[in-house]
Amino acid sequence: MGKILVVDDDPDMQKLILTALQADGHAVVQALDPAEGLALLASEPVDVVITDFMMPKMNGVEFLERLHLDHRDQKCIMITGYGTTDAIVGALREQVCDFLPKPFTIAELRGAVSSALAASSTPEIEVVSARPEWIELRVPCRLSAVPLVQRLLLQLKGDLPQGTRDSIALAFREMLNNAIEYGGKLDPKKFVTVSYLRLKRAILYRIKDPGEGFIMERLEHAAVTNPSDNLLRHTVIREQRGLRGGGFGILITSQLVDELVYNEKRNEVVFVKYIDE
Repeated sequence: MGKILVVDDDPDMQKLILTALQADGHAVVQALDPAEGLALLASEPVDVVITDFMMPKMNGVEFLERLHLDHRDQKCIMITGYGTTDAIVGALREQVCDFLPKPFTIAELRGAVSSALAASSTPEIEVVSARPEWIELRVPCRLSAVPLVQRLLLQLKGDLPQGTRDSIALAFREMLNNAIEYGGKLDPKKFVTVSYLRLKRAILYRIKDPGEGFIMERLEHAAVTNPSDNLLRHTVIREQRGLRGGGFGILITSQLVDELVYNEKRNEVVFVKYIDE
């Protein structure tokens, strides 16, 4: 169990979070504004800070900037009802452990807190470009970074139909997992470059990993190379090689997006989802 500081000017949200986390055995400290939160942190350490984004006098990103001046390694979770670029990119720059868009469920809140408490450190994601139509990140080759990046970038597509958002999210997760696991070899000292481009009629993702690439025909452990008369061949090969279950990433992505293109080495992929104007 951990000690959690909740900084939010909404008493109803404070009550909801307090009830949920105390039921799990956590000790909860509350602050109704960022200044009070900073004062509490100066007098008593906590394991995780949960902060709202939209607050008077100082928003959540500004609060985290002030917080990290004196508490550099403090684990933080941001909650917000505003999926703006400022909120999303600001949360990334301040190395949040998680990002909870409103409305979130109690299960999502509990999961975010449990993950933050269990994590040895927060993935250090570097923001290279923060324009609303062009966001570019350098993501360390840690699988724990994937859900965070996926949730944050998903907020930028809040105006799209749910089915389109779900397809993009699943395709992105599969491709980023592959880049980190196979291209980066799960080496946290290596980075994958992720670019998100929002065009008038399309959303484009570019993912570049630090690996040497691959030859598609030699991917016997991937479902995309299965012969038509043996659609599960790759599962047997993965088991023989001691690989985790899966291997559907490229196949799934090719069915979810409109275009999927690799560079010559195949250590860089671009996929496109077309949208209505």
